[in-house]
Amino acid sequence: MPYEFKMTRRVEFAETDMAGIMHFSNFFRFMESAEHAFFRSLGYSVHEAGEGLVLGWPRVQASCDYRAPLRFEEEVEIHLLVERVGNRSISYQCVFRKRAGDGGAGALVARGQLKVVCAGMKPGGGGMASCAIPDEMREAIQVAPPEVLAENRLAHGT
Repeated sequence: MPYEFKMTRRVEFAETDMAGIMHFSNFFRFMESAEHAFFRSLGYSVHEAGEGLVLGWPRVQASCDYRAPLRFEEEVEIHLLVERVGNRSISYQCVFRKRAGDGGAGALVARGQLKVVCAGMKPGGGGMASCAIPDEMREAIQVAPPEVLAENRLAHGT
């Protein structure tokens, strides 16, 4: 559905600390990977050229609440939900759950949020400024139904 996307990632050794626990900053990288894959699933890129501008999606807000550690070699499912689509911005919820075979399959690991703004830059460089999300793109991205967003919040204690 164009309001959610799920993907699985394995924790790599380079993403962990000396105890083999994934460093907190990598949750933000995983959220970004899910967002990029979501755009690709809709036939777009987060670095899109068109109408004399190169579009990008800088982050204006990012947060993550951690519930349990992820360790080297564990697999995690990242569930991205579109919370809001405005004229120039998109807000996402991201839920991280352990995959089967990693003990506690389906257990909540973390919950994050991202707010991104559509920004345009002239090809070849120059300043970046917020701009309206192209109509075709906005029509392809739907907001998750309120009951799905509410269920996600309640199921995760937020």
